[in-house]
Amino acid sequence: MNGYFQIVANNNRCCVKLFPPKDGGSPIKLEELTEYLSVKNIAYDLKALAATLSGLSEVSLFPTNTPFQTKDSEYVKVNCAPDNMSVSVFMVPPFEGGAKMPKEEFMREFSSRGICFGFDQAAIDKFLNERHYCTWEVLVKGQPPVQGTDASIEYFFNTDPKVKPTLLEDGSVDFFNLNTINHCKEGDLLARLTPATLGEYGTNVKGEKIKPRDVKQASLKYGHNIDINEEKTELKSQVSGHVSLIEGKVFVSNVFEVENVDNSVGNIDYDGSVRVNGNVFENFTVKAKGSIEVRGVVEGAYLEAGENITIARGMNGMHKGVLKAGGNIVTKFLENATATAGGFLESESILHCNVTAGSDIKVTGKRGFISGGRSSATNCIEVKTLGSEMGTDTVIEVGMDPTVKMAIADLQKKIMEINKQLGTIRPVLAGAKQKLAQGIKMTTPQLMQIQQLAKANNALTAELNKATEELNQFQGAMDVTSPESKGTVIVTGNVYPGTKICIDDVSMVVKQAMKYCRFIKEAGDVKMVAIY
Repeated sequence: MNGYFQIVANNNRCCVKLFPPKDGGSPIKLEELTEYLSVKNIAYDLKALAATLSGLSEVSLFPTNTPFQTKDSEYVKVNCAPDNMSVSVFMVPPFEGGAKMPKEEFMREFSSRGICFGFDQAAIDKFLNERHYCTWEVLVKGQPPVQGTDASIEYFFNTDPKVKPTLLEDGSVDFFNLNTINHCKEGDLLARLTPATLGEYGTNVKGEKIKPRDVKQASLKYGHNIDINEEKTELKSQVSGHVSLIEGKVFVSNVFEVENVDNSVGNIDYDGSVRVNGNVFENFTVKAKGSIEVRGVVEGAYLEAGENITIARGMNGMHKGVLKAGGNIVTKFLENATATAGGFLESESILHCNVTAGSDIKVTGKRGFISGGRSSATNCIEVKTLGSEMGTDTVIEVGMDPTVKMAIADLQKKIMEINKQLGTIRPVLAGAKQKLAQGIKMTTPQLMQIQQLAKANNALTAELNKATEELNQFQGAMDVTSPESKGTVIVTGNVYPGTKICIDDVSMVVKQAMKYCRFIKEAGDVKMVAIY
């Protein structure tokens, strides 16, 4: 039981009777006692009272000079939680000879404060029967809201596009059984929606309704060749083909299959995936929202896929060929081409190409070389042979998303051009302002020219601020100034002089041939370390 106090009479003076705690209860709190004495207008010596409480071990009397004139009844303090979800009560005994508070009066302590909901009658009766003085007890509780659940969609196919080809025992890659397409059959269940469930309102101790959080609704989005049930909760395939998830929408389509992309077929622009059993010839274009699979070679053509591109026998770009994939690119070889992959890029050789990958570039297998051109990846570039004995200029970049790096370079160039223009405009405006301040009159054509320059200055300044803000956002997200980086270049064979290694914002040029090494960013520099 907690310690408590009571006002008693002693020689017609108010005296505070102090009861120590029992059985591990809490001692009397000085602030609670002084607050009560102030409410009852009883004067006291604060220092003496504090000293008495600190050494209280038995029932004691603390005298005051205030006359004992009334026999006050029990005192009740009511505390409502800040969120209005609970109410606790603190009771002090009556003055010596005073009356206990009846239940009706006790309940009015709540109603006078607007408390009207959540009374625990059993707890209230127990509190009034046992009367544990100077103890805070929760007697009223609000009803919290019941939160609902968000809608969810379960897909019954692989929605992760990062499917890598199998490396065979001889070191080559199996380009024919890549398993990069999610095949489906007629009647297959593709997706199931679990609808959202709404929550239930709660009520606080003042009778106010509490709204549950808003739940997130969802619906099944789908294209052609798909059935949906009456409840709008299940998607099934109408045909046998392949299924993919693009921007939250389920697509099912048959694979558009041709022998060759040549004059007999023309350019291809297809919503699903494209399979070419033969070759894609020079100057033709193949576009697919899904994947592109070429089982032959690609010669100086343009291939663009929303998902993956695989070329079984490689590509000779003839200095104009382009590969662009939202997912991964896997090809036997790349020569004189430009290739951009949103995911990883894998090949057995890359010769005089400009290639970028959102994650990794892996050039292994029997030949496994990168020679000439520029190869950029966000995370890692792994290669067997890097550069050439003839010192061919070869640039390797890791540590930054290539698309972000390109955007940063474009913004820096734009900012420099704007500053150059402002550098010619602002001196003229400053000179005109000075002339006007000196009272020098200007001709009408001169004033019109100044107005035009002022408009141009405002427009360029706004454009500069926007470009600078975008640049700061990119640079803040990339944090290339960090002395360490996750970007890594792994060479499992030879690296030759003339090769430039760039990691984030630092670089080094290889001066002498090295073997079996790894390049990392350490202490703000590119360092060569052991491969493992």
